Amino acid sequence: MIQGFINDYEFRERKERGKRLLDIDNYLYAIVNCIKGALMPRPGVDKQVSAIRAFNRFYTRKIGVINGTASSPFSLAEARILFELAHHEKPTATDIRKELGVDAGYLSRILRDFERRKLVKREQSKADERQWFLSLTRKGLRAFVPLDERSNRDAAAMIEAVPATERGQLVGAIETVRRLLDDKREVPRTPYLLRIHQPGDMGWMVYRQAILYAEEYGWDGTYEALAAEIVAGFIRNYDPKMERAWIAEKDGKRVGAVFIAKESDEIAKLRLLHVEPEARGLGIGKRLVEECMRFSRQAGYQKITLWTQSILHAARHIYKQAGFKIVREEKHHRFGKDLTAETWELDLMDRFAMRALNE
Repeated sequence: MIQGFINDYEFRERKERGKRLLDIDNYLYAIVNCIKGALMPRPGVDKQVSAIRAFNRFYTRKIGVINGTASSPFSLAEARILFELAHHEKPTATDIRKELGVDAGYLSRILRDFERRKLVKREQSKADERQWFLSLTRKGLRAFVPLDERSNRDAAAMIEAVPATERGQLVGAIETVRRLLDDKREVPRTPYLLRIHQPGDMGWMVYRQAILYAEEYGWDGTYEALAAEIVAGFIRNYDPKMERAWIAEKDGKRVGAVFIAKESDEIAKLRLLHVEPEARGLGIGKRLVEECMRFSRQAGYQKITLWTQSILHAARHIYKQAGFKIVREEKHHRFGKDLTAETWELDLMDRFAMRALNE
């Protein structure tokens, strides 16, 4: 009886082991088929895609991208950033990022390394404290010059290898490729639109302002708390006849906002104006302020007031153009910084303000 039990047990064990081995075989077989399917050319793949990929492989080998960095102390990305710094007059990090299409975080790490190695220096803009201009130091320029000379020699050698009668055709073909693939090719200036706020927009305003002021001015989380309190009060006591928020959209994306809140029957308060970095320079900030002025007049307000900080130069310029005047200044320490708070006011009955609205 005991022997029978042992035999039965051994039989079941062998069966289970066989089943597990079969499962492993099936799993490995599936993986191999998956890899083979990914690597094997598929009949439906577009021949044009294949042609472009083949050219990419050919050209990167031709210009030595794979082996070219072995004799250089800089990676390809680092060399391109040095090139931009050498050939542009005090660009910003944003300028370089847009030109190269490089990830902002990756660019930031490279620039910090360049600063550590004393290849690059930063200079704060006097007109806008959010901007920092970049330039090569003497050491950076000495590092760039041999890279540039080497690239010129390589390009000259490539051209000389082509018969003189065909060089024009080569350069023309290169220019055609650039024209056809250029991201900036005949791109119309996309208009923006303003709309009334919807659920979720007010929370977005707090979120974006907290991030932007932290990144651009180093403000701490207490500003986010203040912005959240302001927005919560607006939503909780919202009076659509006397209050309104506007969201600016471009290409279906929110790029700016502002709102008017009721301070009293005669006074409106302009709150939380901001424009996203990629949409600045399009006149969105000015348009948002004009909408606040127009709505406030129609609602019967006599005055608009706002509270801002002296370092917010772009916003202050818009307020000044619209006819706002500083009525009070106060030095204070908030948001983790020493700041100067300013209270601005606009008399809606003033002829200058009315003319600004009609322009």
